[in-house]
Amino acid sequence: MAFEEQVSGAINVLSSRVLTRLLAPRSIAVVGASSERGAVGGLVLSNLERFGYGGSVHLVSRTRDEINGVACVKTIDELPEGIDAAILAIPQAGVQDSIEACIRRSIGGAVVFASGYSEMGERGAAAQALLTATACANNFALLGPNCMGLVNFSAGVPLTFEPLQPHVCGSMRRIGIVTQSGAMAGNLRQAFLSKGLQVAFAGSTGNEAVLGAEDLVGHLIDSDAVDVVAIFVEMIRKPQVFLETAVRARAAGKPIVLMHPGRSVKAREAAQSHTGALAGDYELMRTLVEREAAIVVPSLDELFDTVAILARYPAPVKGGAVVASNSGAIRGISLDACEEMGLEFAVLNEVTVTAIKAVLPDFATVDNPLDLTSQGMQRPEIFGQTAQAILADANVGSFVVPLMGGSPKQQADKARSLLPALAGTEKPVVFVIMGDEAPLGEEFLALVRESGVPFLRSPDRALRAMTHVHRRGELVAAAQVRAPHAAVDIDTLVPAGPMAEYKGKAVLQAMGIAIPAGGIAHSVDEAIAVAARIGYPVVVKAQADALTHKSDVGGVAVGLRDEGALRVAWATMQARVAHACPEIVLDGLLVEAMASPGLELVIGARRDADWGLVMLVGLGGIWIEVLKDVRLLAADIDEAQIILELRKLKGAKLLDGVRGSAAVDLASVARVVRRLSDLMVAQPTIAEVDINPLVVHEVGSHAVALDVLIVGGVATGGAG
Repeated sequence: MAFEEQVSGAINVLSSRVLTRLLAPRSIAVVGASSERGAVGGLVLSNLERFGYGGSVHLVSRTRDEINGVACVKTIDELPEGIDAAILAIPQAGVQDSIEACIRRSIGGAVVFASGYSEMGERGAAAQALLTATACANNFALLGPNCMGLVNFSAGVPLTFEPLQPHVCGSMRRIGIVTQSGAMAGNLRQAFLSKGLQVAFAGSTGNEAVLGAEDLVGHLIDSDAVDVVAIFVEMIRKPQVFLETAVRARAAGKPIVLMHPGRSVKAREAAQSHTGALAGDYELMRTLVEREAAIVVPSLDELFDTVAILARYPAPVKGGAVVASNSGAIRGISLDACEEMGLEFAVLNEVTVTAIKAVLPDFATVDNPLDLTSQGMQRPEIFGQTAQAILADANVGSFVVPLMGGSPKQQADKARSLLPALAGTEKPVVFVIMGDEAPLGEEFLALVRESGVPFLRSPDRALRAMTHVHRRGELVAAAQVRAPHAAVDIDTLVPAGPMAEYKGKAVLQAMGIAIPAGGIAHSVDEAIAVAARIGYPVVVKAQADALTHKSDVGGVAVGLRDEGALRVAWATMQARVAHACPEIVLDGLLVEAMASPGLELVIGARRDADWGLVMLVGLGGIWIEVLKDVRLLAADIDEAQIILELRKLKGAKLLDGVRGSAAVDLASVARVVRRLSDLMVAQPTIAEVDINPLVVHEVGSHAVALDVLIVGGVATGGAG
């Protein structure tokens, strides 16, 4: 059978055993081996030599009989069967044939460096699709193409052409790095090593023809060699695999810190041109990833620093933050920064305050942030004594200590006083010596390296990273609370496409969500009868499945106060809609009672084909267009969590009433969100729901859905 015909046997997820053969191989074949140190094949061999790779190495070279005393074969078909991994250091033109040959020799997987695939347009995409079909049909682990490979430091395996030096990994606080970009894998690796951290694994996945970042992350989470995972990806191609991995990571107590460019339109376009990938919805991704307690950070600095702290302190934080400095200016800086970032300060208990007062001079004010005063220049012991008191406080979850270092001797004195207290705690701490790139004394630097305490030169960076560490604690706690989905007694099957408002409101009403009194009218006399029943003034809206923007075509009339106004509106609306949309046949006109004024919100739900179900809350009506002040929510958060998310809106003050208006009933909003979530789970034929506006009144009242758009579509993937 030709390899092109084997697509029917393709699989999507490789077994753990197959992955292990590639990521920690006991035997390696280098295809395109070279004696030239600067050639790709030569760089690979140099790495294997430097690392003292202990497995068997087999060389394939068309031009050499031996390299450095190791015999070469001319073709892959001459290799022994069952080698774990092949490194293809060859041009793109030979890759497909080589993969087929590897499969014939029962090789477990291969690393493909060559470019010229999906990042290069349709022709390259077709070549990559063939690679994918070939590998998947044969349970073959393929990393790349267009990648720089991987290095498994804990196993002593370098499968890359980037020149590297080995290092010994200990038994704790080991970092696994996964990126799509090879250069970024090197960037993260160098950054962590320079901080004195242990990197156990660093891998780049390139175009991800078969193995994606999700697969490598899953392997690392299940590995005993990794304690925390740092990820930089431009697209998560298998969202459900990633989310399942995040669940396992949370259960194992292994933090995941992710940077994912794509918040802007231009970033999404750049991701597509760089990797040949279509970028996903960033906010949807962030919402569902953080629901499983993985941390999403917006910058490389925050990725570096957050991982550095979590590698040392992986347990979720409980309690508030404390900042203590010998610079009074840091107090104001910290207050501003933490308010902006949402980092809560701890309230020191009386025992702690008394202990600190006994150490600091009488003129010092004991507060948080804490000014340690300049007395440390004469009495460096105050740094360690105050740190011990603060860290012993049960209210304290973390401690950031930004100091002016002074002379080399003063730096060392501070370190000798402070570091024992910081190194002896399991609470997250960061030691900061300000002064940007000003040089530090060798003795001081040696003390810091030996302590293992996270060390930075910027208080801003320290506070931002600590905010993420605290947020992870909140996310881990929130992840334990999952709202069960209530039963739905409704049999509506929604056809593909939009549903007329009156039909959508019937669905909402069946779910117990309040709608205005009224009904559909098929003639002007029926409209008058409905208005007489519900009372004037009324609203009239044209109704048809295809008419999703009624007001744009004259299909809405409000404030009709009597029968005459209603008759005029009926005739006028029929004519305007017929003129604007002659192809649309109206089902009739919806006649409803005018709603009393209130705060207008938007409530929505969307079923993403890859990520699954996500909910939305925000300011509605005209505010949604102007401010775009919304929050995305996972579908299984409970009513209390929904209210907390509403409180995070930029316009949250409106919820409590302004200029004499009453506070609105947030509980009623939360109930609507929960019922809408129940509906989406029960009815997979619904792709999207948009309730806008949902009018909310004072506490004790019902939220009322004034308009709704339900869109049907067959769910093609994702959860919920």
